[in-house]
Amino acid sequence: MNIVMKYPPLVLLVSLLLQWAAAYAGDFLRGRGRDLETDERTAYGTILPAALTLLGLIIGFSFSMAVSRYDQRKNYEEAEANAIGTEYVRADLLPAATAAQVRSLLFKYTDERIQFYRERDAERLGRINADTARLQTDLWSAVATVATANPTPVAALAAAGMNDVLNAQGYTQAAWWNRIPTTAWGLMVLIAMACNFLFGYSERRSHRRPLLILPVIASVAFFLIADIDSPRGGVIRVAPQNLIALSQSLTPR
Repeated sequence: MNIVMKYPPLVLLVSLLLQWAAAYAGDFLRGRGRDLETDERTAYGTILPAALTLLGLIIGFSFSMAVSRYDQRKNYEEAEANAIGTEYVRADLLPAATAAQVRSLLFKYTDERIQFYRERDAERLGRINADTARLQTDLWSAVATVATANPTPVAALAAAGMNDVLNAQGYTQAAWWNRIPTTAWGLMVLIAMACNFLFGYSERRSHRRPLLILPVIASVAFFLIADIDSPRGGVIRVAPQNLIALSQSLTPR
């Protein structure tokens, strides 16, 4: 299930097949049984709309969760760019040699953060994360050395700015890990399958083409939710436009 969630087209395909199978299973069982009595038909006519309403509510809540996480990733990308840009300016508060070193490291660090947002390959992403961690160590070491040797309010301000840079990356990583739980996806698909089964079982039909309507509609909704909720596998992704703009404004020294 976790593998499927990484690739929104797979969500579309798997959910469509499962719902289609549930709808046709209901239609098949209904075709081999007796006709529904009036009271039974009335009961199914009450249960099915209630189940579809529940499915609609769950899809709506899941879509809201996915959008909120997407917005969170966008906000943290902006926060990262602001933190790096602020620390780049605060480097003037450090001794000249240290300031030049910090600016050079921040320039490389910004490029690594841009690659983090763009990269999809897991192996290359691992190297990017390793390079990012190394640069973070070098950046903090450069600022901490000055702040320790000369503990003034000015040095503390530069150290606080570097702390914001490091924290911003941690918040971003946490936001990218924060996804709709797999159990929530499983329950949503099970409810959708139940709705399709009830739809297929509730009424005898001369042809089965209407049984495809509900699976297609629900599967498209699942695909959209999965695409927004997938930071790397989807089409709708957070572009590092603030980091790119920052990188273009920085001058490596």
